[in-house]
Amino acid sequence: MVARCALVNPLLDLAARPIIAHRGASGSAPENTMAAFTLAIEQGADAIELDVRLTADGVPVVLHDAALDRTTNRSGLLRDFTLAELRAVDAGARFTLDRGRTYPFKRADVRVPTLTDVLRGLPEVSILLEIKEMSAQDAVRQALVEEKAVERCVLASELHDALGVFREPPFATAASGVEIGALYRAVLFRRVPASVPYRCLSVPLRHRGLPVPTGGFVAAARRLGCPVHVWTVNDATTARLLWGRGAAGMVTNFPEKISWARKD
Repeated sequence: MVARCALVNPLLDLAARPIIAHRGASGSAPENTMAAFTLAIEQGADAIELDVRLTADGVPVVLHDAALDRTTNRSGLLRDFTLAELRAVDAGARFTLDRGRTYPFKRADVRVPTLTDVLRGLPEVSILLEIKEMSAQDAVRQALVEEKAVERCVLASELHDALGVFREPPFATAASGVEIGALYRAVLFRRVPASVPYRCLSVPLRHRGLPVPTGGFVAAARRLGCPVHVWTVNDATTARLLWGRGAAGMVTNFPEKISWARKD
């Protein structure tokens, strides 16, 4: 059964503890593919996280890296491939669970999906959508509007300017890398602003050796009305610790593991 987006997007709900599948159930299936996304929902994920870049002909597709080499049977930069050429690429070719002894998704018709493929294939699932390049924002905006998916998606990016067209309602953004750093410093110096232009934060467990979702950081974000989602959390002990601090979502490669932790 496909999980359905509630009236309140769980990614924006301070009371929710969403399990967010990192590139889908990427610990068990090829990342950023429909196989990983559908498996994540089956394993109890409340939302998915994915990455978007553009093909040579300007189509937004779901791929983390700028190049195809790590995750597919082809090499080279995505921006040099048209969508038609990308459709022939095997996105399951390099996925292995046993250090290369077997490749269970090779030649299994696993492809790099377009953003529209995902929006249509998972029509009511909440999505944390990471924009990996500034040039993609207009195409992403168009896809969300055309597929009536605006309210169930939260736009995120390490690149502050990649969120420019999403800064006004009805779109919702997560804090950019610059904005996360600004709030972190504000908490350290006890100068937390009265308001912020984003609706949630998606932060790493650690950055340059320092813990990011500290108790003070999470509390400050909650006072601003912003849930804090933490990546990448793959064990129950860490998830429980973070939930105890008031963190909201766990971005995980193994939704089933964290789903069981939330039930305990």
